Amino acid sequence: MSPNPTPERPIPPVARLLFLSRWLQLPLYLGLIVALGVYVVHFWLELFDLVRAAAGSQAALQHLLEGQAAGRAAMEGPPPTRLGETTIMLVALSLIDVVMIANLLIMVIIGGYETFVSRTYLEQHPDHPEWLSHVNASVLKVKLAMAIIGISSIHLLRTFINADAYSVKALVAQTAIHVTFLVSALAVAWTDRIMTRTIHMSEEHESADH
Repeated sequence: MSPNPTPERPIPPVARLLFLSRWLQLPLYLGLIVALGVYVVHFWLELFDLVRAAAGSQAALQHLLEGQAAGRAAMEGPPPTRLGETTIMLVALSLIDVVMIANLLIMVIIGGYETFVSRTYLEQHPDHPEWLSHVNASVLKVKLAMAIIGISSIHLLRTFINADAYSVKALVAQTAIHVTFLVSALAVAWTDRIMTRTIHMSEEHESADH
């Protein structure tokens, strides 16, 4: 005769309250969705200005120059009358920057909700992200660090393309900040690797004991 199943222990009220407090993060993720919408609007407005400037609109060109580092340098002399290659490149990098920040927001919204709030139950969805199937707090930190490095690289590239508009001190400072992000990401990845290896060794040791 099989033994009776062990009855489930009731969750203490304090523990239940602490566990329910995770839902306080939900408004934060909803706020990030609003921020993502703002980035979408900004992306299309800047792209619209780029298309209008390419078609010869001086107002759109002036608006693009004012929004770029090239604009601050160009405003000291006579305003350009046509869209230059450098301005196109800077605007394109700005659009890429918006996309990468949007990717970062999606990663934080979906991964953070899945990790810290509740399950999303998207395993059977045809558009289920591959990275979400093995996401946890450690993986999320590494992915966020890599995304920040990518965003910092875009900003640094924009600065170097238009280096004449910056002082040497600003160039050195941005380079140092980017290197700091890179070292920090490597440290996070290395720490995660050590922790994962330690957990695997502990599990193998427990399996050998049994």
